[in-house]
Amino acid sequence: MRVAAIDCGTNSIRLLVADLERDPALRLTDLHREMEVVRLGYGVDRTGVMDPAAIERTFTAARRYADTCREFGVEAVRFVATSASRDARNARDFVAGIEEIFADFGVGPEVVSGPEEADLSFSGATGDLVAAGIPAPYLVIDLGGGSTEFVRGTTVVESGLSLDIGSVRMTERHLRSDPPTEAEIAAATVDIDAAIDTAESAIGFAGLGSVVGLAGSITTVTGHVLGLTAYDSSAIHLARADRAAHLAAARDLLGRTRAQRAALGFMHPGRVDVIGAGALIWARILERVGQASPESGVVVSEHDILDGIALSLAR
Repeated sequence: MRVAAIDCGTNSIRLLVADLERDPALRLTDLHREMEVVRLGYGVDRTGVMDPAAIERTFTAARRYADTCREFGVEAVRFVATSASRDARNARDFVAGIEEIFADFGVGPEVVSGPEEADLSFSGATGDLVAAGIPAPYLVIDLGGGSTEFVRGTTVVESGLSLDIGSVRMTERHLRSDPPTEAEIAAATVDIDAAIDTAESAIGFAGLGSVVGLAGSITTVTGHVLGLTAYDSSAIHLARADRAAHLAAARDLLGRTRAQRAALGFMHPGRVDVIGAGALIWARILERVGQASPESGVVVSEHDILDGIALSLAR
């Protein structure tokens, strides 16, 4: 069956077109992937509503994605909307517009709960880990623009939750200077650490085999760890580096000006202003996990909630 998965988050909207097969295990064969930064969640933390210009940017990308689905002969589409669409008072306007754009496929955006988002992230991320010999239990960290999912499990989810710390949300709330001031970083750290406290109490960080990082902030930090001159998803997928290397790269990105970040060849233009916050969140998580599970490894996956959405169409 040919399927399409769309992940519409706070910062970006992404499309995966793939063939979904059972042979005998469930397997995806990628046909097309793309991403566009539309910043749908711009201002939601402050105003409680989606910016009309951001909604229109998202609709423009969605119209192109619907055309791509028709060109590939897609049989089933699932459109998942995450943090910004949960939080905004005008979410219904967004839902109605997407339903119209994807009317040919009879679908609209599913504004998933935090726990479901966590489940989708885990199922998408862990498919390649066992085959690669990456030790479990896993703590999957899906670091988005508005929220971060913490999911613990082996072959299935054991526990997980979604918390309102993300690269866009923390940037808008705290990291307004260029580069961020020490006072701004300290204020953001208080919020981030409080969320990590909640995650550790709920799911536990002890006894982990691997921390698995997902999504653009973490893959961008990994590009810096690897010294890439251009973004290379094949180099980043399942890349393993020690915790100290990730921490050093994250701190370096946080301390740079936006112009200095933009000059890095692996940096997507849409992440320049928010990568500092994303890097800070990732660093604080790694530090806390390192205290509880000092022997755990760090691995980064390019497969994430988008793959989980596509796999869910088998149901």
